[in-house]
Amino acid sequence: MARDMVRALQYPGTRMTAAADPLENLKILVRCPSVTPAEGGALGALAAMLEPLGFAVERMTFSEPGTPDVENLYARLSANGPHLMFAGHTDVVPVGDAAAWTHPPFAAAVANGMLYGRGAVDMKGGIACFVAAVSRHLAGGRRLNGSLSLLITGDEEGPSVNGTPKLLGWAAERGERWDAALVGEPTNPEALGDMIKIGRRGSLSGLLTVHGRQGHVAYPHLADNPVRGLLGLLEALLPAMDEGSQNFQPSNLEITTVDVGNPSANVIPAKATAAFNIRFNDLWTPETLAAEIHNRLDRAARRNKHRASRTDAVDFDLVWRDRPSEVFLTHDEKLIEALSGSVAAVTGRRPALSTTGGTSDARYIKDFCPVVEFGLVGQTMHMVDERVAVADLETLTAIYQRFLSDWFG
Repeated sequence: MARDMVRALQYPGTRMTAAADPLENLKILVRCPSVTPAEGGALGALAAMLEPLGFAVERMTFSEPGTPDVENLYARLSANGPHLMFAGHTDVVPVGDAAAWTHPPFAAAVANGMLYGRGAVDMKGGIACFVAAVSRHLAGGRRLNGSLSLLITGDEEGPSVNGTPKLLGWAAERGERWDAALVGEPTNPEALGDMIKIGRRGSLSGLLTVHGRQGHVAYPHLADNPVRGLLGLLEALLPAMDEGSQNFQPSNLEITTVDVGNPSANVIPAKATAAFNIRFNDLWTPETLAAEIHNRLDRAARRNKHRASRTDAVDFDLVWRDRPSEVFLTHDEKLIEALSGSVAAVTGRRPALSTTGGTSDARYIKDFCPVVEFGLVGQTMHMVDERVAVADLETLTAIYQRFLSDWFG
């Protein structure tokens, strides 16, 4: 069905397929309800856009115990010369309250110069523009001076287990090698041309549990209240870790949950937990940062008793959750300059080179080749009424098309 939708859309008076029109590409993709981990028809629609352009398209599903199966796509247009990867994801976050949307979240409605829909910005819009840029570049029988691949995953917004990490490994085992990569995530804070991401901070998450002794609130001497100990330990985690580095802002720890799970007002609980996440710069590694956190907690546990009359240290344990994301910085001047120059040529603005923001699949790609990120304006991503300016779709397509010419040229 998605293939028929793509073929049915033609530019009036031309033989060019809809793959050259970023707005039509995006309408098709947004109408696919691909909430993680559902494929929702999005990868099928993308394959139908790419195959007429000469791409060899493969779709594969990866599995992992305890996580949902995820379908992914790898497409390649082969020629002699350097190999460029475009990476992204077609999965989207849930819509939230669908009734709160101005237009249905999967209708791809266009109103007042904006296209509304879940994934319009994050990041089906970037994929739609890149496909259009490739189509326009190849129009009239033109070729690329090298190879181009698209690595598109279906769980970037989810566990990120059965998507990009395994897809990269799958392709590498088949002999794929890349010289550079562009990730189409929304990177611009206010307007197209604001920012290129040339690195990302690392991410480390932990779960802290303080153990006490349950008892009656009227007899506190017979119990140990873990909340008292937890507050002292959390206070020790909050002071600044550094002042930042040349390319990165200061590392930052945020407490994300505090939970006692106690439904009764007259019972001292047996334990209290707190979760936290740290976004860290290149002054740390996951190992050195974990050691710093443990040192802070050990000192605070000895200093902060459950109550003043106690002599023993706070009883706690710390579990590191998920796998840490390491900090990275891209130094490939050809890649950075080709993208920066393309942005400046189309928009008249020289983009800032930044490492701000959260994590992305670039954290996996950097182990295989240099990687940068550039996409749409991200102000409405993950929000109700996620939307993109139709004019921005044309501008981003022009930037990507110029980048293809400059990087391969």
